[in-house]
Amino acid sequence: MEKKMVNLKIDDKDVCVEEGTTILAAARQAGIDIPTLCFLKDINEIGDCRMCITEVEGRKGFATSCIQKVEEGMNVKTHSPAVMEARRTILDLILSNHQRDCLTCTRNGNCELQNLAVKFNVTGVEYEGERNKHNIDEISPAIVRDFNKCILCRRCVAVCKNIQKVGAIDCINRGFSSCISTVGDHSLNDVNCTFCGQCIEACPVGALREKDSTKEVWQKLKDPETMVIVQTAPAVRVALGEEFGMPIGTNVTGKMVASLKRLGFDKVFDTNTGADFTIMEEGTEFIERLKNNGNLPLITSCSPGWVKYIEMNYPENIKYLSSCKSPHEMYGAILKTYYAEKNNIDPKKIFVVSIMPCIAKKYERQRNELKNNGLYDVDSVITTRELARMIKQANIEFTSLEDEKFDDPLGEASGAGAIFGVTGGVMEAALRTVSEVLTGKELDKIDFEQVRGQKGIKRASVKIGDKEVKVVVASGLGNAQTIMEEIKSGKADYQFVEIMACPGGCIMGGGQPIKSAKIRETVDVGAERAAAMYSIDEKSVIRKSHENPIIKKIYKEYIGEPGGHIAHELLHTHYSEMEKYRI
Repeated sequence: MEKKMVNLKIDDKDVCVEEGTTILAAARQAGIDIPTLCFLKDINEIGDCRMCITEVEGRKGFATSCIQKVEEGMNVKTHSPAVMEARRTILDLILSNHQRDCLTCTRNGNCELQNLAVKFNVTGVEYEGERNKHNIDEISPAIVRDFNKCILCRRCVAVCKNIQKVGAIDCINRGFSSCISTVGDHSLNDVNCTFCGQCIEACPVGALREKDSTKEVWQKLKDPETMVIVQTAPAVRVALGEEFGMPIGTNVTGKMVASLKRLGFDKVFDTNTGADFTIMEEGTEFIERLKNNGNLPLITSCSPGWVKYIEMNYPENIKYLSSCKSPHEMYGAILKTYYAEKNNIDPKKIFVVSIMPCIAKKYERQRNELKNNGLYDVDSVITTRELARMIKQANIEFTSLEDEKFDDPLGEASGAGAIFGVTGGVMEAALRTVSEVLTGKELDKIDFEQVRGQKGIKRASVKIGDKEVKVVVASGLGNAQTIMEEIKSGKADYQFVEIMACPGGCIMGGGQPIKSAKIRETVDVGAERAAAMYSIDEKSVIRKSHENPIIKKIYKEYIGEPGGHIAHELLHTHYSEMEKYRI
């Protein structure tokens, strides 16, 4: 059915758009900019901040362009003197209740409110008055919540409630006392928050941020008695460059390694190798369950935000979770056992730092289930953003660095390990290995394109030998909920399930470079980063985890068989029911 078109004028420009289009969308289609603050396309379209107001000829008052639909013959002014004056007043009122410590804020230079203040040439605040004062919530190991910087845009609420379907935060109280908080105004640490960090990615200001771990890492780097080993997740290398003005999705592996060596890390290793260990163990686990009528479907356990979600919300489905640790935790365990023994190093003197795209990894690393011989597998986690800040703090000219390689002997990884960073990547990497181990034959085609793409839920049927294996891939906790309900109700007929807490997978993790609402609207950030990940895989000499010579060597020299006794001691863990609220 042909869609009805609407003709209107915006700033004296003739515009023709589909019926149902908002003034804001129509203006942007026409190349006319209207400032926004609370607007997040398809996520938060509520017209709360009023920065996008416009004048419509023949009507009293202003039209909020992000929610006002176009009408035939409408004549819109987006930058009339009255609109400009009103916007300045709105901006002034927002700033009047904002903690304006921009120079020391983690969002300095990447703050949508700051950008508007510059754009509107705000040099002072006219409507100074009483300000709300709130305690900073920094109890959790992952997220810091500073409501003194909140502008009540509700973007974080919309993401948490509508996309992730967790609902850990919402607007509480009324009038001047209104604020974004949790049930009973308790810490995020004590409610049903999964620490996915998508709220941070949505926040236009500095009201939400990751808990800083850089000071601890700097201290360890200065300690001559400590061997500081760093490992980097696959998704970091395709996003880090954005913090230095490079195009979205640029692969900066070589420069990242070079910068880490200049920062003073004793060894720089690749978490992709840890991902190869995960495939060996998870693939073995899947084959055993498949052959022995074990708990199916097997559900991946790489994403700590997802694991916390299932522990809180679907304890009856925990039996389906893989017992595998996540890749960086496996790698940490290998470093403090095999690597320490081979190099005559006291494990107590090894400090393992993981650079992750994920906020929840900060929470994961301090779980008591992830220890060996009384030592945590990983000692500190810093995000992609934190690494960028460390590089800038060290005055390293990142874009000018010559590429360097990961250290041997644990720097070698497969392309399968690289694609862990995208939704569907763990599934594809596992299928490559599982298919060849089960059939004893080399795959004609190793790209499982049916599990690729940014779609939130991807279902497929894969032929492995004479078996038809039904798989599903879900990214984002809202989509995870759909799959969990299917399994819980007995309606699901899957054998293998991959779930990642963040929409799009790790490339869109809560610790990745933050993109403004406008960039997110015009660029498919996830697709750009994913393309870079698949390019790394395609160019890799080794594209299957079970063919990685380092993996083979460590199993032969130290671990023994995948799924064996030592493997379970080092590389596996357990999960259990968790209370949603500790209040």
